[in-house]
Amino acid sequence: MSSYRAMGVTGGRCRVNLLITLFLMCVCIATAAATVAGAGYAKYRDPRQPLSRRIDDLLGRMTLAEKIGQMSQIEQANATADVIKKYFIGSVVSGAGSVPAVKAPPETWAKMVNGMQRAALSTRLGVPILFGIDAVHGAGNVYNATIFPHNVGLGCTRDPKLAKEIGAAIALEVRATGFQYAFAPCAAVCRDPRWGRCYESFSEDPEVVQGMVAAVISGLQGDIPGGQRKVAACALHFVGDGGTMDGDNQNSTFHELLRIHMPPYYSAVRQGVSTVMVSFTSWHGVKMHANHFLLTEFLKTRLQFKGFVISDWEGIDRITTPAHADYLLSIKLAIMAGIDMVMIPYTYTEFIDGLTKLVQNGHIPMSRIDDAVRRILRVKLTMGLFESPYGLAGELGKKEHRELAREAVRRSLVLLKNGKAGDKPLLPLPKNAKGSILVAGSHADDLGSQCGGWTVTWQGVAGNNLTTGTTILGGIRQAVQGHGTDVLYYEKPDAGFMRRNKARFDYAVVVVGEPPYAEAFGDSLNLTIPPPGPSLISDVCGSVRCVVVLVAGRPLFVEPFLDAVDALVAAWLPGTEGQGVSDVLFGDYGFTGKLARTWFRRVEQLPMNVGDEHYDPLFPFGFGLDTQPLKT
Repeated sequence: MSSYRAMGVTGGRCRVNLLITLFLMCVCIATAAATVAGAGYAKYRDPRQPLSRRIDDLLGRMTLAEKIGQMSQIEQANATADVIKKYFIGSVVSGAGSVPAVKAPPETWAKMVNGMQRAALSTRLGVPILFGIDAVHGAGNVYNATIFPHNVGLGCTRDPKLAKEIGAAIALEVRATGFQYAFAPCAAVCRDPRWGRCYESFSEDPEVVQGMVAAVISGLQGDIPGGQRKVAACALHFVGDGGTMDGDNQNSTFHELLRIHMPPYYSAVRQGVSTVMVSFTSWHGVKMHANHFLLTEFLKTRLQFKGFVISDWEGIDRITTPAHADYLLSIKLAIMAGIDMVMIPYTYTEFIDGLTKLVQNGHIPMSRIDDAVRRILRVKLTMGLFESPYGLAGELGKKEHRELAREAVRRSLVLLKNGKAGDKPLLPLPKNAKGSILVAGSHADDLGSQCGGWTVTWQGVAGNNLTTGTTILGGIRQAVQGHGTDVLYYEKPDAGFMRRNKARFDYAVVVVGEPPYAEAFGDSLNLTIPPPGPSLISDVCGSVRCVVVLVAGRPLFVEPFLDAVDALVAAWLPGTEGQGVSDVLFGDYGFTGKLARTWFRRVEQLPMNVGDEHYDPLFPFGFGLDTQPLKT
């Protein structure tokens, strides 16, 4: 009996212990559930939550230091893991020419970017970095990237579908480096070709610019933004930079801001562009980086732009004259004007300290900081960076992209003249010449000059060591291969050479143009063909029938040479796929491009645009001769 009693006591104790254990487990589960439902459950990490709830949740967790870090974009050379973690850096920029190594492959870029991203994700809140890179005509900083024709040429295609396809290809090549933010497209309406950035503009006509800008944004971001195959786009530069006095890159715009220069931004905002970059220019003397009316009242309030506004490179420094003279004032004016993210490649500690002080002293309200960070977080969450913070491999310079670029070259070429009076047209050229073909000129075998500025380096570099691709000379040689035709290349044949050898040549292709340049370094008041281009045209075209191919970022002064040439082709800045030029010269495809800007007679006429009262162009807006492809 006692033994049974003992057994009963032991069993009872076991049951009690079991109940206690179950109770404690329930308490733990309940506590864990409460933790998940409360402070420990991060709604911002849950993609099932509505976007606004994720933003509110994350913003509510952030300290002032973390918020200001999100507003800071620094140069990749300074973005060490320690800096990223200490200052909670929200964005990194790879300035033009800033590379992890000379001729670095995409894997090296991705390794660099992924290391920075891991540092950001290891911080308390783990907010991913948004990496930005110049991509006005391709992943331009990266060796072996596909370099598409600059916008001055693409505008001549008048084809938004092509522009969208190019935007999608650029997005893939940018993501191949680990970057997810492309500084493109340029929404400027260039009204004066003396401006050094005119080649970044699609046209002098705002309607053409509108259609092309919206298409590129759609290609870059996708019709539904997000995913590893798309990037955040940036409409630049807000606003009026294409209408400055005398084409001065950082001058003031006075006229027709709303009618001419603003419409592309209407289209960009409607297309859902993620970001807008501010111009270095002024409007009626007020620096755009400090213009509250245009940045906040007009862009954000009236146009209802939901993305974030970013400054240009050290743009807030230039609010004062001289630059950086009163940096605290510049920070205050820029942030209160409506700039959300500040591109401060080098002075980031000074900016962070200054902005912190301005907020703590009440000179900048926390509501303005919260608005800026909310906009930045909206872009990052919409892009899906919290779910897919890393890049995409295997897309840089791929064959499909190069074929697309070659097609874009073909369709951007504009035929301005084809045949002298009384002669039959010279184009298309025969591939089976009886004698030889002379190819001449500084730009015939020069990949760097074909690509222009914003290619691997900021200003671009002449020559064939910049990146990989096909020169115009290389395209010509491939075009006639197998037809028993000799192609002889002389960069600078003079009059004596032509007298001695003109009987050898059936015809000549003379390729001349501008050297590479970018921004203010391209500002020019004369727009002449650099020497020895003019004398070369005279010497060669005075001896044999010739086609002159002009490689330039804008119309140049050509009227004095026009009678001497048999055919004249505007090739603009065609990029890496020079075969696109030979495809059309030899009749595999016809000429279809139409001028997207007016070709002046004399520089003294400038600015001169279609619709002006005194309109007397050498070639009017929309001009372009057609040819039919040869039957094969």
